Amino acid sequence: MSFGATNPHVGADHAVVHSGASRKAALASWLGSAVEYYDFFIYGTAAALIFPKLFFSPDNPQAAAIASFATFGVAYITRPVGAVVLGHVGDKFGRKKVLTFTLLLMGISTFLIGCLPTYEQAGILAPTLLVLARLLQGISAAGEQAGASSMTLEHAPPDQRAFYTSFTLSGTQAGLILATLAFLPISAMPEEQMLSWGWRIPFFFSLAVVAVGFWVRRTLPETPAFEEERHEHTATEAPVVALFRHQWKDVLRVVLAATIAVVSTIFTVYTLSYAVNTIKLPRPTMLTLLILCNVVALVAIPLWAKLADRIGRRPVFMFGALGCAALIYPYLWAIAQADVTLIYVFGLILSGVVYSAANGIWPSLYSEMFDTRVRLSGVAIGTQLGFAMAGFAPSIAAAVQGTGSDGWMPVAIFVTIVCLVAAGSIFTARETYRTPMQDLGWKG
Repeated sequence: MSFGATNPHVGADHAVVHSGASRKAALASWLGSAVEYYDFFIYGTAAALIFPKLFFSPDNPQAAAIASFATFGVAYITRPVGAVVLGHVGDKFGRKKVLTFTLLLMGISTFLIGCLPTYEQAGILAPTLLVLARLLQGISAAGEQAGASSMTLEHAPPDQRAFYTSFTLSGTQAGLILATLAFLPISAMPEEQMLSWGWRIPFFFSLAVVAVGFWVRRTLPETPAFEEERHEHTATEAPVVALFRHQWKDVLRVVLAATIAVVSTIFTVYTLSYAVNTIKLPRPTMLTLLILCNVVALVAIPLWAKLADRIGRRPVFMFGALGCAALIYPYLWAIAQADVTLIYVFGLILSGVVYSAANGIWPSLYSEMFDTRVRLSGVAIGTQLGFAMAGFAPSIAAAVQGTGSDGWMPVAIFVTIVCLVAAGSIFTARETYRTPMQDLGWKG
């Protein structure tokens, strides 16, 4: 299937999509997401391995770990607020403005984290400043994926919308790979050097990667669908009000479906800490697994998206959600047994392959639920409310984790419940893979 091909069964789309703009939008989404989520994920790695020892009292290591995971989660508090504000801006003034702002804000806040004093140097001020910087990261992340998904969907050929929008999530996986690679040499340092200055290097490096993303995005044109709405003066003055008046059920569906991201934060943050700090597996062993899983995901995501363009969004997403509900048990069991071979086998299947089915096609699945006039707001608000559960999932998991060889079981049950809710939500959704762009969302 060629990159810019069209299909007769979706020929009703009256806007002709220029393949060059489609490719550029996909590339810009990929690079921007990679940059944004490099910044976002280096925080998650540091929260699991570094921050409990640097930003909190050393008197109670378990309490420090829970508090560190909580600072990872606080970004998800400001994400719904950022979603409302940035969704309004993106639906009223354009997708491009949102994408430029989110990139710069993420880079600045991440760099500032690398400059912070530690608990030993500044006492309670240290975790306070850490939380403030993390809140800024949350505002940035709120608009990034929704903006990139809307931008790419509205530039994409009509029969390849899932494939093109999947580049947003491929970029996210690339960002996680970059973040993990950045910490591999840091984790191999002597602990004294790592804790004194080494951990700051990945945060300082964010300025360089942000510069690359900004250079790519600055020349990206606005989308044809948004320009058409603006030209015909049909854009709504209050997108959020219109969203909840006409499509509140779809927002609720996205909220519930987006909780599938719990699988990601449990896998990348909680199980990393559980394996290294509780089971005493080597840090490089688990960090290498994260890299390999995301390399596999880089291949799996566009393949799942191509399948979704052929058979529909719903069956692919539901397979991913239900598969994760089943595979979390053998994966956590393998960690508890300290069986590295099985950890890699189940980890690669769970995160690299099966989770990618849901993760790779949600940008098209969620975006196609909404009218162009409220698309960015709908995806941003719905996903960020759902992602809030994912943000606090590592803290919840650390709190419910039991003792002994089966202490992981409550965590697995928690993940299963979330996955079943996400699958059930999409079961009630409309199938939109053959719906022309102008027929998406509500009429009127």
